[in-house]
Amino acid sequence: MVVTSFLLFLGVFVAIGLSSVRRSRHTKQDYYLASSSVHPALVGLSAVATNNSGYMFIGVIGYTYATGLAVIWIMLGWILGDFLASLFVHQRLRQATQRSGEVSYAGVLSHWYKGAPGAQRRDGLQRLIGVISLVFLLAYASAQLVAGSKALHVLFDWPTWGGAVMGATLVLAYCWAGGIRASIWTDAAQSVVMITAMGAMLWVATAALGGVSESLHRMSTVDGFLDWFPKDLVLPGLAGGVLFAISWLFAGMSVIGQPHIMIRFMALDDPRRMQRARLWYYLWFLAFYAMATGVGMLSRVYLGDPAAFDAELALPTMAQQLFPPVLVGLMLAGIFAATLSTADSLILSCSAALTHDVLPQRIESTRAIKWVTALVCMLALAWALLNRESVFSLVILAWSALASAFAPLLLVLCSGRHPGQTLSMIAVIAGLAVSLIWRFAGLHSFMYEGMPAILVGLLILLVGQRLWPDRRPASV
Repeated sequence: MVVTSFLLFLGVFVAIGLSSVRRSRHTKQDYYLASSSVHPALVGLSAVATNNSGYMFIGVIGYTYATGLAVIWIMLGWILGDFLASLFVHQRLRQATQRSGEVSYAGVLSHWYKGAPGAQRRDGLQRLIGVISLVFLLAYASAQLVAGSKALHVLFDWPTWGGAVMGATLVLAYCWAGGIRASIWTDAAQSVVMITAMGAMLWVATAALGGVSESLHRMSTVDGFLDWFPKDLVLPGLAGGVLFAISWLFAGMSVIGQPHIMIRFMALDDPRRMQRARLWYYLWFLAFYAMATGVGMLSRVYLGDPAAFDAELALPTMAQQLFPPVLVGLMLAGIFAATLSTADSLILSCSAALTHDVLPQRIESTRAIKWVTALVCMLALAWALLNRESVFSLVILAWSALASAFAPLLLVLCSGRHPGQTLSMIAVIAGLAVSLIWRFAGLHSFMYEGMPAILVGLLILLVGQRLWPDRRPASV
């Protein structure tokens, strides 16, 4: 019954994705950007499904299981940072997409002022952004496939490679059929399953523990579980907590540096309808993240000692113990939906990076583009099968690296400034370097690495442009 329910939901997702081929215009613009014709509701639901990936079902719940109430600062900081950045960036990015005629995130950032007097092509910058995108989006995609394989391993005792292979196959099927439109359509359906599955688990787990009051009482018996700030902060008390929260605000702001999410807003049918897309996005995001945090806290008191348990398996384990077979299938479909909704976006963004940004001769044939997509999908699968990192750590590494490289440049462009190509490339490389050095030096326990990296990138761009001004287009 569990397998039947699970396969039924997966069949629905694949059917939705494949049906998008009827709307395909068989052009590069349509394959990567859906011809910028997507309804605001679909943009919002697709973006939130892509953002709330297997990282949310597997990584965040596992981290909450191990940490406790203090993770609320991650949620609040992330959503607030995301929201503040969106006020400044989303509509301007959509307008630049229309103005430049580019189909990739790297293309738009590199040719922001395309068509304006004095504007020049910046192919070196575009190629650099494309290469960085390709590497870290592949890492990110592999983490999504790992998240799906972990869930299947727990619930069905399938080999750990089984879920990764199934996920890659399904992603490739509807990416091949309809490109970004197939991805957006299935994302919208998956977002409904994701929030339904998480809401059902929150309800059932709370009831199983004797209600809200009893659940809170049992949480209070776990040492430090209801503390407001993590125990391992370098700075103790309120100061450390504030720094912790602010650094995660930068993690939320980092959404603007994620090509696979921002491409959804670039595909909106009308820049003037961006507010509606954002409304769908933030209402759904807030509800889902709050429920995921609640489930993560309940999992600690329900499952017990973390020393004898892989925290990232908390959700599928609880589903197996608490749900009837049909709902176990629903939960597993929700987890798998989350991994697929992000993996397909990442695969398509990697494909765009190769065919539009990195290769010296752009590929225009949709058939050739689909073969490149298949190649990228196989590379992500290989990485997933060889991966030994946790989903949480791998996603944070990729997320912070992409944001540190691209967010400073995007913010400066949205402010109306016009940094030169060389200065832009220096800022991109410096932001990325600071992010990686900060994490591998272990300083991320003190502060999320995206915070110093983004600030360094912004400083280089603002100071560098003052010292070495580039001729700005007369009109934009």
